[in-house]
Amino acid sequence: MTESVERGVPSKLSLMELSFTVNGERKTMRVYPMARLLDTFEGLAADGKLDNLQEAFLQCGGAQCGICTPGMILAASHLLHKKPEPTLEEIREGLSGNLCRCTGYTQIFEAVAEAARRRRIATP
Repeated sequence: MTESVERGVPSKLSLMELSFTVNGERKTMRVYPMARLLDTFEGLAADGKLDNLQEAFLQCGGAQCGICTPGMILAASHLLHKKPEPTLEEIREGLSGNLCRCTGYTQIFEAVAEAARRRRIATP
């Protein structure tokens, strides 16, 4: 059974199948989510409104072709949860392993810094 989960635990703790390609061949991995919280790119938005990290990526030009965007934003979300005010070096380290072939990373790093700034302003 394949399910798409936005934010939270699937309604049934059923087997989930993830699909991806390696060297042009489709591969699958089956996982049991158990009772763990599962975050996805789509699940960051709430009530039809983009998360401030998603907004910052759009406004700063961090989302170009879109291939790396979900991974970058999820890695950035994790980073900002752990370090609400990251330095540029911490942003670079937090996003390492995610490859982008369009932006040269500068706009992505700027988007993460902008999202952190917005969160500081929004938090009393």
